[in-house]
Amino acid sequence: MSAAELAAFLEERRTVIVATNGRDGWPHLMPLWYVVREGELWSWTYARSQKVRNLERDPRVTWQVEAGTSYEELRGAMMKARVVLHRDAETVSAFGVELFERYTGTRPLPEPVAAMVRAQAPKRVAMRFVAVEPAVTWDHSKLGGTY
Repeated sequence: MSAAELAAFLEERRTVIVATNGRDGWPHLMPLWYVVREGELWSWTYARSQKVRNLERDPRVTWQVEAGTSYEELRGAMMKARVVLHRDAETVSAFGVELFERYTGTRPLPEPVAAMVRAQAPKRVAMRFVAVEPAVTWDHSKLGGTY
């Protein structure tokens, strides 16, 4: 995929699968909602979650976003990244509102919903995925039926 195709693909998709490194050496895979900010994926999660504990030990992750059900439809992107954890309530709160705006399709969020999201911020962290290498992408629809 070109850079523009990748940006459009990430905008249309809804879930990223993130692999953190567990203490026992095994990958820990989790689905997350995300927002793309200036070309970088951001997400949030509970501060006491296993993935945050993993990231505190080792900030390296691999994330993947994919689509398609039959072989000729498969499309996706995968990236190695380092996660920067943001814990301050203002940053986490603003990100949470942005995330809910994306997933509800409502901008701005109604105040009761925004207040509910802001109330979650002290229990959460925002995660910024900083690329270590360019994304690896694939789009089998471009193969023209030759595999």
